[in-house]
Amino acid sequence: MKTITLDGKHLDFAALCDILGDSVPGKSVKLKLSAPAVKKVAALRKRIDRALADGKTIYGVNTGFGKLAETKVDASAVEELQKNLLLSHAAGMDFTLAPETAALVVVLRINSLVRGNSGVTPGLLDYLVKMFNNSIVPLLPEVGSVGASGDLLPLSQLGAVLLGEGEAIHFKKGKQNVRKVAKPYRFRAKEALSLINGVQYSSAVLAETLVGAEMTLKLADIAGTMSLEALRGSVKPFDKRVHDVRPHPGQGRVAKNIRKLLRGSKILESHRNCQKVQDAYCLRCIPQVHGAVRDVAKYARDTLLCEVNSATDNPLVFENGNVISAGNFHGQPIALAADSVATAMASLANISERRLDRMTNPDLSELPPFLVPDSGLHSGYMMVQVAAASLTAEIRTDAAPASVHSIPTEGGQEDHVPMAAYAARKARKVMYNTMRVIGLELLCAAQGLDFLKPMKPGPAVQAAHRRIRKEIPFLEGDRYLQPEVQTITNVAFLRSLVAAVEKASGHLE
Repeated sequence: MKTITLDGKHLDFAALCDILGDSVPGKSVKLKLSAPAVKKVAALRKRIDRALADGKTIYGVNTGFGKLAETKVDASAVEELQKNLLLSHAAGMDFTLAPETAALVVVLRINSLVRGNSGVTPGLLDYLVKMFNNSIVPLLPEVGSVGASGDLLPLSQLGAVLLGEGEAIHFKKGKQNVRKVAKPYRFRAKEALSLINGVQYSSAVLAETLVGAEMTLKLADIAGTMSLEALRGSVKPFDKRVHDVRPHPGQGRVAKNIRKLLRGSKILESHRNCQKVQDAYCLRCIPQVHGAVRDVAKYARDTLLCEVNSATDNPLVFENGNVISAGNFHGQPIALAADSVATAMASLANISERRLDRMTNPDLSELPPFLVPDSGLHSGYMMVQVAAASLTAEIRTDAAPASVHSIPTEGGQEDHVPMAAYAARKARKVMYNTMRVIGLELLCAAQGLDFLKPMKPGPAVQAAHRRIRKEIPFLEGDRYLQPEVQTITNVAFLRSLVAAVEKASGHLE
């Protein structure tokens, strides 16, 4: 059991990984609120209560929302206003968000609110923490948010769950039941508005994407190295001196990974003095391409961690009693980070597909056509390259940025929106499809290596080859490939392959 203490400032990437990796949210990871943070929450809540008692006008507390900001609401109706906000704004579609990602949405919202600047009561935070710790996860929609004023529709659905209107998944004794909460929460003045002002849905989906991207980047280095071995490429482009004189961090890390993965290769030794001057870009430029993708992922992670440790509400309350309306809910940082990840992953898919094509194309590979012994009678992996090309085309389309497509909303009051939620969803899809393209490359690389026997690759590449051959035998001739394609592109299988390789090579960067 791991306990994560939330104080609004120190939630790290490892904690996000732990939450997303908990198949039953709240089972392996529990939440706890920082006592000093809760004390600050209570103190700043008093500022809101005092301002209301003094008859001050505060946006969203005793006024309408968006274009209705100038409409004053009677003091007797401020709690009804909060309830109405949640019910009217819970208009999302496609309730397909994975439970662990939905649980992370809850955690991220707690972590923002516990900073205190949103002016909520400690009671709201206690309710959300207990919900998580009791493995109660809101059913949240994937479609509807534009990422400003926050992820309004999915977070309003979270609010609807707290009201007893929306449904949640209750994990109990190994079962999942969908039902409403037994004890609804009573929202005080400003609390519903505070719950929905932020891009925690977009951030949670980006976090899921970046966790997957970590494995995808390692897979890409493994697949690239296997293909290099199968195609009898040169080790020279990975010389440390080459990358020291162009010191992009990701590039150096990838070159180091490949040197580690090539260690002990007998295939490399067999053609150390061959007459080939240089390899094609898809082999020679692996560090430059894979490394640039790593650097983008690092930027996106830094952006994400800044966002998840921020106060994103509107208005914000401060220690001196000032209540300031501003725009911290705007999801532009997350939108741009997600779009960047999608574009970067598309580059990873592009170069992977080129290596796969080079292995199956007899004009380029120096291997049997389409990696099958009796080609002509047999088509071998011809259609595996077609599948990779199809996926890559889809990835390229999905990599087009969402953040440039602002459409004014709420009567023109919210006239520039970032489309952060869609950007995050697309980035996630691109990441998983890129992983699948790399899986297909691994399938072909394993077959290519078999044609080079008795020469052996390095122990790390052998480990990857063994893991594949444990599930998928050498392709002697045409057979039903669908189950094998499903296996090689399965996330759990690919995760086990990375583990097997790292056991042989040591940790990959």
